[in-house]
Amino acid sequence: MNKKHSSAKEKIDSTKQYDIKEAVDLVKQLAHTKFDETVDLAMNLGVDPKKSDQMIRGSVVLPHGLGKKVRVLVFAKGEKAMEAKSAGADFVGAEDMLEKINGGWLDFDKVVATPDIMGVVGKLGKVLGPRGLMPNPKSGTVTFDVGKAVKDLMAGKADYRTEKAGVVHVSIGKVSFDGDKLLDNAKAVIRAIEKAKPSSSKGKYLKKISISSTMGVGVPVNVASVATG
Repeated sequence: MNKKHSSAKEKIDSTKQYDIKEAVDLVKQLAHTKFDETVDLAMNLGVDPKKSDQMIRGSVVLPHGLGKKVRVLVFAKGEKAMEAKSAGADFVGAEDMLEKINGGWLDFDKVVATPDIMGVVGKLGKVLGPRGLMPNPKSGTVTFDVGKAVKDLMAGKADYRTEKAGVVHVSIGKVSFDGDKLLDNAKAVIRAIEKAKPSSSKGKYLKKISISSTMGVGVPVNVASVATG
């Protein structure tokens, strides 16, 4: 695998920034594992995530989904629990789910909660937080509109948030996706990030963009090709 990785790296011109369509095609060509690798978009933004008003966080429904089954857990009671089940949620509950998770159960990918149950969910902060599973109003996962939240997640809703040094990583699909579908998903994410630009951010906002597969090499993207693409 190391030889294949090195061979792939040699095919990328590190001095060049590729048109976004060309970058997507290269990532597909250079994927070398037997499994269907996830394709990730990395964006280096001109923000300081240490400043609360420059923390970029939100979500976007990808036009072509993520290419995988998303298991959704909903914390809700009464009518909202019924709404979540009708929308297709895999698991629905409240205190019973708290006990289950405290017992080590983590067979889910996304968590939604109604605001009135957040007192229960808050007790799981140390378990869900480090895994990026804690519901959050900004990503639309703390809401009374649980039906829409569940459907969006199952359709391929991707969350994003700035990490240290102002970098955002977002999955945009699988290597097996048609190139045009990956391109559509990438553009949807980039548009969402552009719209989320904080007014306090000065200078260049989209500084660097690259696309890579799980085990593949990062392909640098020409930011101008995104703005005009």
